[in-house]
Formats: sequence, C-alpha cells, structure tokens
Amino acid sequence: MQQLVLQNILRFILVVLVQIFVLDNIQFLGYVSPMLYILFILSLPIHTPRGGVLLLAFFIGLIIDMFNNTMGMHAFATVFAAFLRRPVFNLFVSAEEMTNVTPSFRTFGVTGYVKYVVILVLIHHTVLFLVESFSFVNILLLTPKILISSLVTILLILGVMSFFRK
Repeated sequence: MQQLVLQNILRFILVVLVQIFVLDNIQFLGYVSPMLYILFILSLPIHTPRGGVLLLAFFIGLIIDMFNNTMGMHAFATVFAAFLRRPVFNLFVSAEEMTNVTPSFRTFGVTGYVKYVVILVLIHHTVLFLVESFSFVNILLLTPKILISSLVTILLILGVMSFFRK
C-alpha cells in the first residue's frame, strides 16, 4: 500500500515536471499540444475513491493552469475526464473482473488499454479546447487541433506505458 502511494506521488511529480518544462514548450503551428499529465489520472488504481480522484485531477490541472496562465481550463477538463474515468473503465472490464487494478497493458490487454486511453484523452482534449475557444464558431479550426493534439498525446502515453511495462 505504501509502495503504491509513493509510486503515485513520484508519478505525479514526474508527469507535472515533464509537462511544464518540456511539453508546454512544444507548439507546432498551434495544433500540437501534447498533454502527458492526463496519464496520472488514467493510471490511478480503479478503486481509488471517486472524490480522491476528482481532487487529484483538480490539483494536477490547477498546477498546470498556474504555469500556463490558463485560469482553470486544465483543471476543468481534467476533472471532467476523471469524472468519466470509471464509466469508461466499466466498458472494458466486467464487474466480476474488477479488483483494485491499475489500468495498463497488462491488466486491460493492449486493445482494451488503447481504447481506454483514446476515449479519455479525446474527452479531455475536446473539453479543454472547447473551453479555451468558448464557442463553436471556429469548429473547423478546432477539430484538427483536438484530433492532432489527441493523437500526439495518445502516442506519447502509449509510448511511455510500453517503455515502463518492461
């Protein structure tokens, strides 16, 4: 139990530092904004109390907001994705298989984990960029930004998880 808590604290710190000092400096024509910090919420054990997950999501989003000067947009999007994490999880794992698992390739299988990550990253990025633009007027400009940033984030998350799988 203590090892899991220490592992999550380390993961939190590492993901925030990488996001702030490396990934926030990557911009390509305004369309690519990788958001690795969402990996922290995706990787929490499934039976973590929902209130705790929402609080951690708010806290990590707020830290990213403070460094990006985005006034709560990341916090809102991350809490929204964290709120939908359990229902998305239930799509891939039956009730009798539900133990205190940490979502990964090993526990979900490759296909299940990829679907889990894709759905939650798309939800997170859609909410984030819709709140950022605060309108549907530029939906033709917003859609590629959501899709490209989501694709880069998904590939980054899958790469990190496959690297640490070994």
